[in-house]
Parts: sequence; C-alpha cells; structure tokens
Amino acid sequence: METTLIILKPDAVQRGLMGRIISRFEDKGLEICGAKLMTISQDLASTHYKDHQGKPFYDGLVGFMTSSPVLVLAIRGVGAIGICRSMMGATFGSKADSGTIRGDFGVSNSFNLIHGSDSAEAAERELGLFFNAGEVQTIDRAIQGWVYDLSSGTPE
Repeated sequence: METTLIILKPDAVQRGLMGRIISRFEDKGLEICGAKLMTISQDLASTHYKDHQGKPFYDGLVGFMTSSPVLVLAIRGVGAIGICRSMMGATFGSKADSGTIRGDFGVSNSFNLIHGSDSAEAAERELGLFFNAGEVQTIDRAIQGWVYDLSSGTPE
C-alpha cells in the first residue's frame, strides 16, 4: 500500500469540482485517508515548490496556489502514486487525454486543477508538509476484499 498527496488546486475548488474529482478516486477503489480544506500560506507554498525556485513560472505558481483555498488529500492504495498520476492526465488540460481529470475538466495551460506526488519520496515529504501526526487515518475498510484480491494474504 502507498499513500500519496493530492491537492485539488484553487481552480478545482472555485469551479466546484471537488466532489466529482474525489468520486473518481473512490470509484477506482482508492481510499481517502486524509482531507483538509485550507488556504496555503506563502511559506508553505515556497517550501512545497522549492524545486521550482528560480524557474520563470515559480512566482506565478506560488501566487496561484496561495490565492484561494485548496483541498489537500491523502489517498491510499496499492500503486496509488502511479494510479493517481495516470488519472490526473498530462500537465496541461489542452494536452490531457479524455477520461483523465485534466482532460475532462481542463483546457488551460496555466490552471491545471490538481497536484499529485510523483514518487514515494516526494509523497512522504509532501504528506509531512500538509498533514500533522494523526491526521492521516488508518481505516479498516470492509470493501478491501472487493477492491483487491486478498487470497494470497497480500492485496494485489
């Protein structure tokens, strides 16, 4: 099982897409194990996007991410990082395939609705930035046996 960070960005929140996007993850069988509606501070945005400092889009990105509330999610499942990134689609809505979140809801090359951790290391770091100890829950879901084949004792 992996846990990844997903952020529904200001454009997704302002457009009223939170429920529809969350439903996609739940419909896939992934578990929402943490959620927080918040406005990201300048300091948190700077820390989160530190790898982009000095790039031409950095100031605009930080300004956008701090402009309005976001919904921060911790999502868990077998292969959750790759699955979530696949579901998100290409970075720009204008280039994202139909059937993906960005492909179905986005057209902008600036506003791209959603952020997802790109590796296990990034997920661990990012989850630690947005969630305090105890805020990401461990949930014993009765449906796990219907989402994963558990016959070997390990979800697959």
